[in-house]
Amino acid sequence: MMDAFQALAAGFGYPGPGSIEELKAAAAGIEEASIRKPFTRFVEKVTALGLEGWEELHTRTLDLSPVLVPYVGYAIWEDNYQRGAFLSDMQRAEREAGVDPHGELPDHLDPVLRYLAVAPEPIPGLLEILPQALATMSKNLKKAESANPYRFLLEAIAAVPIPVGGAA
Repeated sequence: MMDAFQALAAGFGYPGPGSIEELKAAAAGIEEASIRKPFTRFVEKVTALGLEGWEELHTRTLDLSPVLVPYVGYAIWEDNYQRGAFLSDMQRAEREAGVDPHGELPDHLDPVLRYLAVAPEPIPGLLEILPQALATMSKNLKKAESANPYRFLLEAIAAVPIPVGGAA
């Protein structure tokens, strides 16, 4: 299942040349149908938009006054001291696992998913809050833009079994 986390993380990167092909290959490599089906729907929707359309969707959804705030800690605590402690823990864990956040905060879904893909024993704090954070993100996105394709990406992430006591 760790490959699924890596594949799904690609959906949160800023689209560029080759991104759609990368997503198609990632989707084809996911064996579990409960993950592959919603991820494939996401890929189909962004493919239909084309690169420029996907760039606009990505920016509208995740960057400028985002309709989907893709930060795990923020989904749970917003901006308070608990999130600060979580950010510190995630930064240390990602650094130890060799995950480059690519300029994102350590609780952004992109580095979080890439961390889960490589961490032999993910930090318990992340494992405890990730399902609730995904549910909150999905609910907020559905309320803001029910037809937004990123809902399929969140559905796919939620379908990946969360490793308990070590990697799955």
